[in-house]
Amino acid sequence: MEKQGYLDLYHQMVAIRRMEESAAELYQKGKIGGFLHLYIGQEAVSTGLIAPRTPDDRVITAYRDHGVAYNCGLSAREIIAELLGKATGCSKGKGGSMHMADVKKNYWGGHAIVGAHLPLAAGLALGDLYSKTPGVTICMFGDGATNIGYFHEALNLSKVWNLPVLWVCENNQYGMGTAVDRASAVSDIREKADGYAIPNDEVDGMDVLAVQAASAKMLEEIRAGGGPRFLEINTYRFRGHSMGDPERYRKADEVHRYQENDPIGMFRKYLIANDVASEEEIVKLEDAIEEEVRDAVEFAENSPEPAPEELFTNVYVETY
Repeated sequence: MEKQGYLDLYHQMVAIRRMEESAAELYQKGKIGGFLHLYIGQEAVSTGLIAPRTPDDRVITAYRDHGVAYNCGLSAREIIAELLGKATGCSKGKGGSMHMADVKKNYWGGHAIVGAHLPLAAGLALGDLYSKTPGVTICMFGDGATNIGYFHEALNLSKVWNLPVLWVCENNQYGMGTAVDRASAVSDIREKADGYAIPNDEVDGMDVLAVQAASAKMLEEIRAGGGPRFLEINTYRFRGHSMGDPERYRKADEVHRYQENDPIGMFRKYLIANDVASEEEIVKLEDAIEEEVRDAVEFAENSPEPAPEELFTNVYVETY
């Protein structure tokens, strides 16, 4: 990878972290309504996963979707404006935190119903198969979704029809407030794919380069006609399930232990230790990211609310 490629990965991870921190502040000020699920701690997952994709590859995910949106090419301005419910947001302020999407960028959104987007991913991949489009559908979901019927239906059909889909479980160790081993009979999530004869693997989700390598390998196999693949990415969220989470189900020392392996901090050390970039270069990049996010917050706060007539738009799909 060229130097710029490394710096692009770092830029995306830090930008996601800064956006999420700003979102938390805006939420606490009452400027963001509804639920807010932060991606802090999981930045290496979507950044590494989406880096090898082509423009033909679709991405669809669950409700912890702000970082995924940024990795798919949505701007910080569009994302924060959507969080604030403004007309300049990616969903015109009508989707909010859990429903960010931009089909022009092949980002098919965040979905609020746990596991319900997995059959949609199978449908997207089936459509590409029929139309002979050379794309792979990357479907991201949490460990909790693997205990739901949609998960098993979607995986089964993807294998029966040999669909070009990469199933990605972001295993952050908790389904809301329940630990994986308390809710799932199979705690090694990747083993669930064995029941459908889908080749699978796992990777350390705190290591962005490891995630990128695993993603690139599986995407290449799918493009070669190998059918669906399943990747379990083991990660950890540093904040609660949502902003209203009292976090009584885990102890502070557990969180601190994972924070010592902060994906951003580890990658920063890697870049310096391997002479990819100097401390000065990284600080300059971090300063630029801070300005990017400050600008996005200012833009969002100064943007207009959706007009009343927007209640009646986007109700029906336009014909083509």
